[in-house]
Amino acid sequence: MLVVGRNGAGKTNLLESLHLATQGFSPRTRHDGQLIRFGERAARVAVVGSHAATPVEVSVTLRENQAKEARLNGVRLSSAEALRRELSALVFTPDRLAVVKGGPAARRAYFDRTLGRLFPARAATPQDYLAALAQRNAALRRVQLGLSDRAAIEPWTEQLAALGAQLVTARRDTLEQLEPVFAERAGELGLAEAMLGYDAESPTAADLEARLGRDLERGSTGAGPHLDDVVVASGDRDLRQFGSQGEQRLAVLSLLLAEAELLSAPPLLLLDDVLSELDLGRRRVLAERLAGMGQTVITSTHASALPVEPAQVVEVEAGTAR
Repeated sequence: MLVVGRNGAGKTNLLESLHLATQGFSPRTRHDGQLIRFGERAARVAVVGSHAATPVEVSVTLRENQAKEARLNGVRLSSAEALRRELSALVFTPDRLAVVKGGPAARRAYFDRTLGRLFPARAATPQDYLAALAQRNAALRRVQLGLSDRAAIEPWTEQLAALGAQLVTARRDTLEQLEPVFAERAGELGLAEAMLGYDAESPTAADLEARLGRDLERGSTGAGPHLDDVVVASGDRDLRQFGSQGEQRLAVLSLLLAEAELLSAPPLLLLDDVLSELDLGRRRVLAERLAGMGQTVITSTHASALPVEPAQVVEVEAGTAR
């Protein structure tokens, strides 16, 4: 599906609504209040379609100062984010370049979400690790303030080491699956020798005990996978530091295509303004690759930007789609 319209017509709003309805959150902001139209107190997005030949009806309702309400086939879910376990969607927006050009936290979050989609049984591993980290840090601060003794830290140290080892292993398994497909897709788009690097070892309980004095001084845990980074590179060039914006854009797009190919069921692909900085050759390569995937929604200011005939064209003008 190609969504066309002038800048500011509402194309990105349509794509954002599809992401909210299938994933339970906006790819643009975590402040739900920003999703409600000015002057209104509530908003609702409803989508009807099919998933694996099964009819699907989903809705997400937003109200001021209240939690989001999500319903799947009429049944209210425990949280809007629970939609991610039922429906799969991947999004490309210009601000997703932060996956490559941003700091380590942005990459950790991105690849941990990928981990959860590729290995659903291990999806909770990053959150479990962070929960244990928060508990250990709280115990460190209590000792620092003289409210507890060091013995209270030990159980959290052991748990953190065990969960950290699981998280590092899960991240390695994720990148092992992702990297060859990522490199192939990037090569098709003209980004040579694309690779992913994750050289990390989780500290053992003994390692954490050995640095306990330093952790007590700072009141936080100074070693572990919560501080790791994933390198996105072209040959020996780290694209964060030595890549052009065009190369960074190609890297993010290649990551999305690789993940979409690896998922057991084709996801909904939401590509916002993905064509504007690609030359004709790369647009053709992208269009050919997308033709073999699941449903894709692409936004563009001009229909001519897509070098193939789309299955459907939606024109957006002043917030109205037809």
